[in-house]
Amino acid sequence: MPTPSATADPLDQVRDAVAPDAWSTAAADLAGMAHDASHYLLRPRAVATPGTFPELVAALTAAHRAGQPVTFRAGGTSLSGQAGTDGVLIDVRRHFDEVEVLDGGARVRCAPGAVLRRVNAILARYGRKLGPDPASEIACTVGGVVANNSSGMTSGIAATAYHTLDSIRFVLPTGTVVDTGASDADGRLRDAEPELHAGLLRIRKQIRSTPALRAVIEHQFSMKNTMGYALNAFLDHDAPADILAHLMVGSEGTLGYIASVVLRTVPVPTEHATALLVLPTAGAATDALPDLLGAGARAAELMDAAALRVAQQLPAAPAQMKDLHVANHAGLLIEFQTTDPDELAAQVAAAGPVIERLGIAAEFTSEAAARSAMWVVRKGLYAAVAGARRPGTTNLLEDIAVPPAALTDTVHGLTRLFAQYGYDDAVIFGHARDANLHFMITPNLDDPGELAGYEAFTDDMVDLVLGADGTLKAEHGTGRIMSAYVRRQYGDELYAAMGEVKRLCDPRGILAPGVLLDDDPRAHVRNLKVVPTVNGAVDRCVDCGFCEPACPSRNTTTTPRRRIALLREADLAGSAGDTTTRAEIEAAYSYDAVQTCAADSLCARACPVDIDTGAVMKSFRAEEHGAFAQRAGSTVAGAWAPLTSVLRTGLTIADGVPSPVLRGVTSAARTVLPHDLVPAVGEDLPGPGRKRSDLGVPETGPTPVPDVVFFPSCTGALFGPAAGDVGASAAMLEVCARAGLRVELVQGIDGLCCGTPWASKGFTQGQDAMAARVADAVLAATDGGRAPVVCDAASCTHGIADLATHLDPVRAALWDKVEVLDAVTYVRREVLPRLEVPDDARLDSLVLHPTCSTEHLGTGPDLAAVAGAAARSVTVPPSWGCCGFAGDRGMLHPELTAGATEAEAAEIAELEAVAGRYDSYASCNRTCEMGMSRATGRAYEHVLEVLARVTRPA
Repeated sequence: MPTPSATADPLDQVRDAVAPDAWSTAAADLAGMAHDASHYLLRPRAVATPGTFPELVAALTAAHRAGQPVTFRAGGTSLSGQAGTDGVLIDVRRHFDEVEVLDGGARVRCAPGAVLRRVNAILARYGRKLGPDPASEIACTVGGVVANNSSGMTSGIAATAYHTLDSIRFVLPTGTVVDTGASDADGRLRDAEPELHAGLLRIRKQIRSTPALRAVIEHQFSMKNTMGYALNAFLDHDAPADILAHLMVGSEGTLGYIASVVLRTVPVPTEHATALLVLPTAGAATDALPDLLGAGARAAELMDAAALRVAQQLPAAPAQMKDLHVANHAGLLIEFQTTDPDELAAQVAAAGPVIERLGIAAEFTSEAAARSAMWVVRKGLYAAVAGARRPGTTNLLEDIAVPPAALTDTVHGLTRLFAQYGYDDAVIFGHARDANLHFMITPNLDDPGELAGYEAFTDDMVDLVLGADGTLKAEHGTGRIMSAYVRRQYGDELYAAMGEVKRLCDPRGILAPGVLLDDDPRAHVRNLKVVPTVNGAVDRCVDCGFCEPACPSRNTTTTPRRRIALLREADLAGSAGDTTTRAEIEAAYSYDAVQTCAADSLCARACPVDIDTGAVMKSFRAEEHGAFAQRAGSTVAGAWAPLTSVLRTGLTIADGVPSPVLRGVTSAARTVLPHDLVPAVGEDLPGPGRKRSDLGVPETGPTPVPDVVFFPSCTGALFGPAAGDVGASAAMLEVCARAGLRVELVQGIDGLCCGTPWASKGFTQGQDAMAARVADAVLAATDGGRAPVVCDAASCTHGIADLATHLDPVRAALWDKVEVLDAVTYVRREVLPRLEVPDDARLDSLVLHPTCSTEHLGTGPDLAAVAGAAARSVTVPPSWGCCGFAGDRGMLHPELTAGATEAEAAEIAELEAVAGRYDSYASCNRTCEMGMSRATGRAYEHVLEVLARVTRPA
């Protein structure tokens, strides 16, 4: 990289330090990346996505020399405003997500972009997990967890990132790299940064020699506390390198870049017992805590009266809650967790007298479904309040902690403040075992009156918490929301020490200015996010980012959160008269947001407020089709049998064309025609499959009803199996015949389709027409539902299962009686018990790729069971996700599949490097198999093909 000129524009100096494709100032990229989960909005001047560690260091040091502010961004799940900037935003999620298990799982090394859920999935095979357990684990990254010192429901203080940190590698703005895992780390720091080293020793001496300062720090960090810098590091550690390592924890990206951490892990509890206690008052709940915690409770979640009223409306709420007339009641969700059944029994027994003294009806259960329902109630509070808020309002979720003795009065004080300021929908819940409360309010921050009320409320809330000798931030990090109050919580002398730490590490103040420390008393009400209403289906979005890790296009174009953010940003730009920005966002939107959306709707499963962004993008595709196109889609539905014959013929011809020629022809066509019309195909294009009516079993007749009615997917007819395989349809029939089950095809199967191709492309009329045809045929074939209908492609099963939403009321009522099963579910339920699988025929190893449809259908366990019957060892890569092939979208936009599968493909390559090539690579959907074959270079097949092969007579 060229050395930046000292006279160059500061932004240009940083740009010159990274590769051209790692730098963007495009309006859509800036607008989309401006949004994180907080209620702050700063639009970056540029977004940098370094691909390597040296490139990131070069960008950081260039920014330091130029005085250009930078902020690091990973998961963007922070609630306090840490992930935004009006400078350069450096995305560290995209290329820095490595995970290395150490010491048999006792420790783990993680890069900052590694998503917490994935790390725990990798550790699960060792019976271990990370200590911090924030509610955002589905999307938050290790970098964010460490930078915020996140905790959670069961981590308490002892299992936070600060207390489980083994070593850390970080980079200062000067470019100095510090790795505390090295034995001479402190000497290297002294040699490279003598002023910093000496300054830390000076602050250490000041704190240790001043009893009043020691007392403040010891008290503050006896609670969960993420307010300001971790000054307890000066008491807990001696060497400046170790002090600085622990100051990095909770520093929120203001001191340096955390390149990797080694964390000590904790055992995964295998034994659980859970109970929901409903008590007459918050005081009764908090009074019961010491004895319940003394019995060994690992989780104690408090819900105030307002939270209980919200929880009563949740479908999962237990009867004791639904039937309660809530007055001043409070709830306690208590859970014991251990790895020893005898210990669990002893803990539950110890809790018995406590429950008896409380005079309430409560019973601890270890049954998974009952436990899950109770946790759904607790975790559903956020979604229930956030999703029901008024249009244009912001959900503000805050957290505080107080000494346990002050917990009851703090709950009552917050309740009084809510009434005083008109926050009628506010709720209080939180981790009572740590006296750590969360509360949520939903003001309209664009309304001057409500903004003034929020500002006054905040001042009164600060008085309440600090008056109780508590902390204003327990686990969400200081951020912008409390940066103005750090001095007040710690006092002038310790605030000055924090400022000195910042100056020593970041002398030019380029790292996340305004985050964590700010002398402006109104800093917390600057740069507030405005939430315009843009689309009824997405206006509930809270920018949490939970949808992003599962999104197939996250590494290619954009994500569900950013799709929604761009709609809002275009609206705001238009309202402000910025027609240029609005035009740029809208020009990029069709490709970035609509066309490269796989529309797999996994985002909806992750979304706490139930937004299906995939469905919204399909609606946008539908809007792009005029009346003529919609009628054409309906016509195609009516002529599906001859059309599939034509397509099969085309694939037969293509199969005979040399791959380089075929690839060249399609590439040339795509240079002049829209990519959504011409697929990119090459050597990985399979030949045609077998016509469905030629599978060798009859179509259904009038009588008798068969054991199972088979609806083979047309993807199997269009795309033939991998070399040497028979195809999913033939495999399904083979194992059913071997099990003695009678199978018949749906009458007229060649002209039928699940409807997914029309749904995906937004041809609603065609989808409705095909749905009616399929319903009539299946109802006749199953004799109104007397036999199950089974499909051999998970995505098609999903489409058939959702058929009722596209039917008229009469057909929909009849359709409710039909049982729709995926082939793997049917085989697990009906075939495996009747099938002998010779042990010596089973494969030694198999890699399994679940699909987005198995997630929607809930058939993952069935898929694993069938794979487990065919192979002794089944490996599901922890980073698996939707392959992005999405029917034909992987051929129309191969870049989508490449981005969606890169992590899983890399993980499989790493596994192969250790264990060698696997005996089979399997999934349960033909196009997904094609996508994974392309990504890995391995021939993926349907899991039923594997089962058929290992049970085939020699």
